[in-house]
This record gives sequence, C-alpha cells and structure tokens, in this order.
Amino acid sequence: MAQENVTHIHEFILLGFPATPELQALLFVIFLAVYLLTVTENLVITVLIITNPQLHKPMYFFLGHLAFLEACYISVTVPKLLVSFVVRSKSISFAGCMAQLYFFVALVCTECALLAVLALDRCVAICTPLHYALTMSHRACRQLATGSWLLGFLIALLKVFFISQLSFCGPRVINHFYCDISPLLNLACSERRLAELVDFISALLIL
Repeated sequence: MAQENVTHIHEFILLGFPATPELQALLFVIFLAVYLLTVTENLVITVLIITNPQLHKPMYFFLGHLAFLEACYISVTVPKLLVSFVVRSKSISFAGCMAQLYFFVALVCTECALLAVLALDRCVAICTPLHYALTMSHRACRQLATGSWLLGFLIALLKVFFISQLSFCGPRVINHFYCDISPLLNLACSERRLAELVDFISALLIL
C-alpha cells in the first residue's frame, strides 16, 4: 500500500484580519489604544485595591485578582496581533502557538474559578451574614484565590498536553488572530477524539 504523503508542519499562519496596508495601519492604532487602555485601567484597579486599606475586603480582593487576570488575558493575544500589523508576518511557531494556547486557556479557566469563588463570597454574605467574617477570613480568601489560579493552570496543562500530541499537516492556516482550541483541532490530521474528550470533560469541570 502506498504511504500517504503527509508533511508535518512546524508553524502556523494566523489569518487575523485580512486588510489593505492602510486599513492595517488604522487597525494597529485602534487595537494598540484599546490594549494600552485595558491593561492600564486593570492594573490601576489592582494597585488601588492593594494600597487602599478600605478595600481590603473579600469582594474587592477577588475583584483585584480578576482585574489583574484581565490585564494578563489581553496581553496573551493582542501583542502578537499588533506585531502582525507592523511586520506583515502572520506566522507563529508550533511552540509559540502551544504557549499562547496554554496561557489563554489557563487564564480562561482561572477566570471561571474566580467568578465561582466571588459568587460563593456573595452567597455567604447574603445567606449567613453573622458568620461571614469568620467564613471568608483573609486566610480563606488567599487559599481560594491560590486554588483558583492553580486549578486554571493545571486544567490548561491537561488540555494543551493532549492537543500538542496531535499531528498537524496542512493547511496550516488558522482562521483566527490567536491560537485557539477549535481551529487547531480542525487542522489535526491524526486521531483527535481523545483530545476532544479531555477538552469536553475539563470544560464541564471548570464550568
């Protein structure tokens, strides 16, 4: 039997926003402004919560974590997009794609966990106000926040590990401006059922 001619790829092309050079320059300015504004305002919120003693309460503690997470969130995807506008290069290495995917998924999972913890905090405050201070102590808040970050990054490690084991063989174009799970799975030329199952189960766990 003749062997199938399969060329394994070592880099991907992020399709991004196909546009004329003039429009790309405009998009660069818009995305750069939005990026800087988003990062700045979230870091300001984080610093204010840390430095203001009146905001040292469980709800603001978790909101500070969410603000910092949002600054990291946008920093995972947008800088690569900005570079593609400037240098006209839309390629990303396999390792770079997996790294971007890992941090993106990790932050998504962490955000879900932190939102669940914030909902728990509000539930305790409303349902058992007399025991709120004891239940949501500083130590408990630190443990819940640490657990949320660890859970998010561990689940992401599991997801990305199985995706990285897949074989990818052209076309190497990702119809997105960053590496995401669904577009990558669509490019896989090896059996992907296990990776899809792990992705589905871990999504159920975190949601």
